[in-house]
Amino acid sequence: MSQKRIFRFLIQPCTYLVVLSLLGCGYQFAGRSDLFPKDIHSVYVEPFLNRTRDIGLGPEITTALRGELYRRGELQLVDQPDRADAILSGVVRSFDSLTASVNQDAEVLQFEATLIVDTTFRRREPSEILWRGQNIRLSQIYAGQRAAVVTTSSNFQNQTTLSTSNVRSLTDIQLTETESRRMREELMERFARELHQRLMEMF
Repeated sequence: MSQKRIFRFLIQPCTYLVVLSLLGCGYQFAGRSDLFPKDIHSVYVEPFLNRTRDIGLGPEITTALRGELYRRGELQLVDQPDRADAILSGVVRSFDSLTASVNQDAEVLQFEATLIVDTTFRRREPSEILWRGQNIRLSQIYAGQRAAVVTTSSNFQNQTTLSTSNVRSLTDIQLTETESRRMREELMERFARELHQRLMEMF
């Protein structure tokens, strides 16, 4: 396969492909499983600890999880730990962006951002770990320059607020910054949805 064909393949609609690892991509929320403790009705989400250099990640994940729990309503979300039957806590281990693809001039076309989090769900009294997720990983590809954006793809049209004219008017640096912010918001939301589902099903 020629270099041109290889690079053409790299910038196809997978630009916005989300890769879920360990979180069970494709599951649909189906309520609590029989494994979920029947005496747990309320939950407190502790502020997630952040072991990365990005000081905003802990509050962002915590807020996303609280929002998801509130919207779902399977558990009552409380604002004080002593009012909760169980406590959800976690640690953000890493959040990195690496080069995912380049063109024939070694210019970055795409980046891959990867979020890794440890989580624990424990009964408050008596203290008991009910469920634990280690090294939960969520990754997403985002554009590094305009050449990597396929504006006619369904992924672009469904997952971004940018229009074709917006893309054309932005510099590559501006586009990357915009895509990076969008990707970050999506990762937080997807992590919250998938963790909630996994927690309810205890898998």
